[in-house]
Amino acid sequence: MKYLFSLILIASVLVSSAQDANQGEYKKRVLEHTEIDFLLNYYEQDGENAAVTGGRGTEDLQDLSPTIIVAVPLNDDDVLTINANISAYTSASSSNINPFDGDQPADPFVASSGASKSDVWANLVGSYSHSSDDRNRIWNANISIASEYDYISFGLGGGYTWLFNEKNTELSLNGNVYLDTWSLIYPIELRTNQGDDEHGFSGGSFQSIVPGYDPSFTEHDSKGRNSYSAGIGLSQILSNRLVGYVSADFIMQDGLLSTPFHRIYFADKEDYFFENFHLADDVERLPDSRFKIALGTRLNYFVNHRVTLRTYYRYYTDDWGITSHTASLEIPVKITDKFTIYPSYRFYNQTAADYFAPYNKHLSTEEFYTSDYDLSEFSANNYGFGISYTDVFTKGHIWKLGLKSIDLKYHKYDRDSEFSASMFSFGVKFVVD
Repeated sequence: MKYLFSLILIASVLVSSAQDANQGEYKKRVLEHTEIDFLLNYYEQDGENAAVTGGRGTEDLQDLSPTIIVAVPLNDDDVLTINANISAYTSASSSNINPFDGDQPADPFVASSGASKSDVWANLVGSYSHSSDDRNRIWNANISIASEYDYISFGLGGGYTWLFNEKNTELSLNGNVYLDTWSLIYPIELRTNQGDDEHGFSGGSFQSIVPGYDPSFTEHDSKGRNSYSAGIGLSQILSNRLVGYVSADFIMQDGLLSTPFHRIYFADKEDYFFENFHLADDVERLPDSRFKIALGTRLNYFVNHRVTLRTYYRYYTDDWGITSHTASLEIPVKITDKFTIYPSYRFYNQTAADYFAPYNKHLSTEEFYTSDYDLSEFSANNYGFGISYTDVFTKGHIWKLGLKSIDLKYHKYDRDSEFSASMFSFGVKFVVD
């Protein structure tokens, strides 16, 4: 909570300073007042194909993610935005990086109660945007940092937007760079000198207590992963009811693109178990580069002053062999001047990566391998429903904060690969008077 009040205090100081400095001729501001968004998401999932346990095992996970976004008008043309987000999760899957530190026999379908079962991801993004006097040109820049127990990420980005044809046409360009560093955490049985007295291999390894178990495992050479993205978008008002948008995004990644604690089991190797747990033959190994292309289009049709149709389609492909199609429809319905409901549906389908195989189906002669079902062939359906309250005049107040909007959303996601998830989202936006 102290961080929240610190952000509000900083925003107030920036607003006061900007108002003192802005003594020129009147010009409509890009953002009239400081706006503060409070967001809260709860996400839960379950499945039977955990990558941590080689494509077989529980995927149970719960995540709670609060976010605060503060947008501050520095003057008529410039806006500073600060986005702070944390994500606190409990994961049965990640707990099985070391399934032997719990109070019961290790099992891929049972979460360990050890230290790796939960963690907190934190992210901070600062962005700055400037609009030209005629509001036809906008440039922006951003910087970000994110961290979790096994990696840290730094990001830089920027973009430029042109509006022309009497603001009926909008062209935007953007680019981002993310520099990540992993902490190489491997499955417990592939490490040595664990010093686990409880399981009888103090100062040794699993090889000392499981006869014949001797995986040919070598650690990854790289700890870094870099991502570079560039995108272009074109929006066009086609009529007084129809707006169209097309986009193209290109992403290049290099470095360690495998997850170090994802287990692999080979069909041509003998299986070894400790308690009820299959000991790994190796970890996931994927190429050190990946190129992605995504092409998208939107069409928004205003049926009348109450109903809008929002459609979206995206085609995706990459050089790992994945091709996907995404299609969605959202129908906002304005119930009153302040309340809107918006049911939605999204369909997704993808082919499998060239390097994917299910649990215990890979061969030790292969160069690359993964049993992560996010890289498998599957189809998914996402059903959503939301309701929003909006008051552009911010008549409702809490202290010096005028209530501008409230949003509540629910999404249900189902794959055809024994995986399902639900997400609840709540958001409230205030304007600082």
